[in-house]
Order: sequence, then C-alpha cells, then structure tokens
Amino acid sequence: MENYTNDLIRESSLYLQQHAHNPVNWVAWSKSAFEQAQAENKLVLVSVGYSSCHWCHVMEHESFEDEEVAALMNKFFVCIKVDREERPDVDQVYMNAVQLMTRRGGWPLNCFTLPDGRPVYGGTYFPKEQWMHILRSLQHMHVSEPEKMVEYATQLTEGISASELISIAAPVSDLPEDKLPELVRRWMPKMDNVEGGPTHAPKFPLPNNYLFLLHYAEWKNHGLVRDHVSLTLRKMAMGGIYDQLGGGFSRYSVDMLWKIPHFEKMLYDNGQLLSLYAQAYRYDAQPEYQRVMETMLHWLEREMRSPEGGLFAAQDADSEDVEGKYYVWTPEEIRSIIGRDATWFLELYNPQNKGYWEDEQWVLLRNETWEAFTARHPEITNEQIRRACDQLFAERKRRIAPVTDTKCLTAWNAMTITGLTDAFRALNDSSYLSLALSCGKWIVQYQLREGDQLWHTRQNGKSFIEGLLDDYAFSIEAFLELYQATGDSDWLERATALTETAIERFFDRQSGMFFFTPADNELIARKMELHDNVIPSTNGVMAHNLLTLSQITEQEKWESMARQQLQNMLDGMEQYGSGYSSWALLLQRFLEPRYVLHVHGNHTFEERQALQQHVSHRLKLIYLPDETKSYVLCGDSMCFPRTNTLEEALSAIDN
Repeated sequence: MENYTNDLIRESSLYLQQHAHNPVNWVAWSKSAFEQAQAENKLVLVSVGYSSCHWCHVMEHESFEDEEVAALMNKFFVCIKVDREERPDVDQVYMNAVQLMTRRGGWPLNCFTLPDGRPVYGGTYFPKEQWMHILRSLQHMHVSEPEKMVEYATQLTEGISASELISIAAPVSDLPEDKLPELVRRWMPKMDNVEGGPTHAPKFPLPNNYLFLLHYAEWKNHGLVRDHVSLTLRKMAMGGIYDQLGGGFSRYSVDMLWKIPHFEKMLYDNGQLLSLYAQAYRYDAQPEYQRVMETMLHWLEREMRSPEGGLFAAQDADSEDVEGKYYVWTPEEIRSIIGRDATWFLELYNPQNKGYWEDEQWVLLRNETWEAFTARHPEITNEQIRRACDQLFAERKRRIAPVTDTKCLTAWNAMTITGLTDAFRALNDSSYLSLALSCGKWIVQYQLREGDQLWHTRQNGKSFIEGLLDDYAFSIEAFLELYQATGDSDWLERATALTETAIERFFDRQSGMFFFTPADNELIARKMELHDNVIPSTNGVMAHNLLTLSQITEQEKWESMARQQLQNMLDGMEQYGSGYSSWALLLQRFLEPRYVLHVHGNHTFEERQALQQHVSHRLKLIYLPDETKSYVLCGDSMCFPRTNTLEEALSAIDN
C-alpha cells in the first residue's frame, strides 16, 4: 500500500497515520472537507476509530486497503477519517446518530452524511461485500431520491439534538433518602455473584460503578454488595483481563470469566481502576489489591510515560497483525523458560487448563491469590512466584510489542493523576505521588493555555485541539486531589480558575448542566454527557468537583450548582444504577455528613502523609498558613474547638 499516499500523511494522530497509505482518498475532519462535499454534491463518510482498535484494523485490511473498494469510495464520497480520542466531540455526535438508527454502537464507527454533515446511515464494522453494497445503495438513493434523504437527515438530526438534553428540575427541600436503596435493590439481580461483574458478556470493568457500590456498602454496612465488589475486584485481578506479568488491565473481557481480554490497554481504564483498587484497599487491605497498584505503577512508568512527563493514550491489541500474540503462551514455552518451577507455576497460572484460548495458545490467569496458593504449597514462596513471573516477562520483552499510541490526552492524564493520588493515600508510598505530580506539571506546562483554558491533546511536541468538557472536569478533579495531597495552594487556585473557565465555556444556565463542547463548535448538534459509561459522565464529575470546591473554599454557590445538577438527574435514577453511578455517589455525599479539617501551620512531608489517611469523599483538608500547628474540624454548619493534635480533632467525628 506504500504506492498510495493520501492527505492523512500530514496528521500527527497514529490512527490517522495508519490510514495514510490506503488507496482511499482520506482527509482529516475539517470544515473544508464539507465545503468540498457541497461543491461536488457528494455524500460524506465519517469513519471513526482509534489506534488500538482491533476491528478498526480488520476493516482497514479488508476494505480500505482494497483498490476496488477504494475506487468506489473515492468516486462517490468525501471520506473523512477521525481519531475518536482526538475528537470525542465528533465521535459523540455520530455515535449518537448510529445508536438512534441501529440501537447499537462501537468502533469502527462509519456514518454517512449529507454534504452538510447531517447523518443518513451508519453502523460499525461491515465485511467487504456488504460495505460495497452499502456504498452503491447510498449513492443510488442520493441521485434518485435526494428529498427522502434530506427528510430523514432532518428528523435524525433533531433526534440527536434532543437526546441527552435535560430540563432544570424544581428545587426540593430534602433530597430523597429512598433512591439509593431502591437503586441497589434493582441492581442486585444483575450482579454475577460467581464470577463478579455483570451477568452478561462482554464484561467491562466500569470502575465508576464499583466506586459507588464500594462506598455504599461501607455506608450502609451492606454485606452482599460488599461481597460482590470484593469478588469482582479479585476476579478481575486474577483474570486474563489483567496482564499478570506486566501490569495494567485490558479494555474488556469477551466472556463471563474475565478470561479472554480484548487485549488493548487504555489509559482511561487503568487510571480509574487505580482509584478503585486504592479506595477498596483502604477498606480492606488485600495484598492482591496492593499488587495490582504496584504493577500498574511499574507499567505506567516503564511503558506509558512520555519524555515530557505526560502519559501515553493506549497500547494496541495486535502485534505482528495478530490479536493478543504478545501476551499468550504455550505450556512448552513456559517449561523451557522457567524449568522445574513450571509444574507449580502452571498449577497457579493455568489451573485445570483454564487458560486455553485458541490455536494452542494460553492466557495466563489464576483461580486463587498468591497467599492462598502458598498456604496450600508452603514450599513455594511469594518471592519464587515473583521470580518466575519476572523470567517470563523478560522473555516476553524479546517479542515484537504492540504499538503504543504516543499522543497524550489531557483528560486521561488527569484521570490517572486522581488514581495515583488515591494509591498514594492507600499505600503511603510517595512513588505514586511523584508520578502524579509529574503528570500534573505536564498539564500545567504544556496543556494549560493563556486565559485558564486547556488543550485537548499533545503529540510530537505540539499541543492542539481546544479542550472539551472532559479535559476541564478531570483536570479540576486532579488538581483538587493534588491540593489535598500536597497542601500546595497553587493546585487549588488552578482548579478554581479552570472551574470558572468551564462555567464560562460550557455551562447552560437554562438547565444548570454543562455541554460537552463550547458554544463556538462547528458540529451539527451540541451534546450534554449525562450518563456514565466506561468513563464517568462529565456532568457528574463536574458536580462532584463543585461540591468538593464548596467544601474547600467554603463558597455556597458551588454547592448550589452541584445540588441543582443532582436534582436534574434524580428522576428515574433508581432504574439504571450502572448509568447513574456517579450521580448515586453524589447523592450519597449529600446525604452523609461532610467535614473539612482546617490544618494550621507548616507540616513535614511525613505529617502530611499521615493526614492523607483521613481524606475521603466525606472529609477534605483546608491548609492554612499559621505559626503554630493546630486543627479545627468543621461539619454540619458548625466547627469544633481548635485542638493541638490530629487525633483530638478527628475524635469529634466519632463522638
């Protein structure tokens, strides 16, 4: 395919570069692409994917590298390639269109539009023959029945504009206390209490779901929910979805057992999962959770860190054009590498031949923790297990590794900062804080623009694309966490300034919610992201930020905004817990007592570390310059007497 070069050769995105030598005349998303379509009266193909997407590669090989298919596409369509990680705003609109048309979505996302960008047809992966039939049919309809296409596009665009918009809810004097028990009651039949996670495949980790369930179980002392969360975290950590040698989770499991992953690793999943395991560890200090955090930190530092200090976006599922090839083994390979230890190693990492996948390949997974295994085999130690894993990992490094997408996304880096600060608190290990601060400084140095605005992405030494709501929401959250962890007021000032910018650029005063894009965007519809998916709702994250800011700055306006957002989302919340988990946790925060601890005076790093053990969704710190160390606890519209010791101050909560 090197005989062909299209306009994507000028783009920095790895995903777009992967298509730069297709015979298809791809162009990047731009206003000029639609102007060309209007001038030539051509339909537009908006084809969205990302660099680590396996089925995106499959469709490229089958169709976009095929000269016959390309000739058809070039003749009748203006073909736009979009990296969904660079342009989540574009992806959001056309994914919504395809979901309205087909009731399903995914990547690759292929949406056909009129020359002005209004969608008329779409879907995900199409085999070559079906794809060519669609191309011919759409062109025939465009020529013979253009008025029908326009009518359908008009109706569909109206549907896109209306979906996920919300009206302002009337204020309520007291937030309902029965919503959360009912939400959990309805959710419980959908919980797999044998393998963890949901009762269907594929299984996505969905960390925001389990963060809510984790905190709810502790709040209400709900043993069944607590057991389900613990089971899920253990099963994921022992399953094939987790890289047992190198650390980090794959995007999802294709089966009910967390066994066979879709092998790509995404930064956004791992940043959130770091938070989840860290917060779970604070309730229940399981060695398994600690190993997940430690190996994930090593993976981030070893494979995902850019020379500038940011973190890369993703690692591909494929190597040498084969999905999962880098990660799988044969028992013979394992025996040849670790020798006599292979007998017990395969009992641990391939119990009852459970790891078999396909084509004589096995995925490493476990049925039990290291601690349970060594209790059954006292002659085996954790150090021996670790040494065997290190031997296999060293051998794996000789293989051709999957490609790493080296763009650094502001939002995903910010999510990971929050995960790292949570791990710092859980393990009292400054290594996590060090990486969190490095990522925070990367955002400030490279992604923070003049006027307290953000860039969305950075690659090859260049920051570009104006920040979207996710960049602001997760950066505000990250900076607030860095303030809590360090006491450095610069982080609080930056979080406050970004909040003001987010309100100016994204806030809708009619509803009290936030749009995902600023008012000056060029898309056919302006969307609000309200429900949780693999990434929490950006409106939900902003509402949590506003409530946290109200606690730390003691400004009531922030709490009022968060409360209004929550009220807007209350109706029907209990019917779909998975999609409302960030809102459910926000409601819990409003219903539980909330505290702030005023920390006066200069504290050593070790003393600040001790303070971290008490930071939670319920208690926040306010650092105040003073000559003498002292503490004042405030909560429930009152403050307790100043004390000289932390223990005295916190005893007021128990009393």
